[in-house]
Amino acid sequence: MEVFASDRPGLLRDITEVLSREKINVTAAHTHNRRERAHMRFTLQVTGIDQMQRAFTLIGEIPGVTAVHRSGGA
Repeated sequence: MEVFASDRPGLLRDITEVLSREKINVTAAHTHNRRERAHMRFTLQVTGIDQMQRAFTLIGEIPGVTAVHRSGGA
């Protein structure tokens, strides 16, 4: 999953709280911040497409998040 957002304190915490509530395991995370913009890539273990779509919707509702999508990984 890739997340693009305005960088701010607590952004990563807000995203991981959603993933935790949805019982999604994060197996890898990479964040890059530049010019007050955040680009985050997560490798997740989900039970299916419904769980993934729900997480994307919830993360998209976090203040400052501008885009959430499936990354081109495995």
